[in-house]
Amino acid sequence: MRNRIVRGVAGTFILISLLLAVYVNINWLWFTAFVGANLLQSSLTKWCLMEDILKKIGFKS
Repeated sequence: MRNRIVRGVAGTFILISLLLAVYVNINWLWFTAFVGANLLQSSLTKWCLMEDILKKIGFKS
């Protein structure tokens, strides 16, 4: 369950930041890059901050 939420949050952040980059300021692409870098990091280290946050607020795995 947590894994689906993490993917959903990441996808939402990416889509929102892309819209903000198009309609507000191109610098929002840095946020997109940050989310992508975190996804890559979590695939290499098997550690994800968002999963830890969800665990602490009570979401089950």
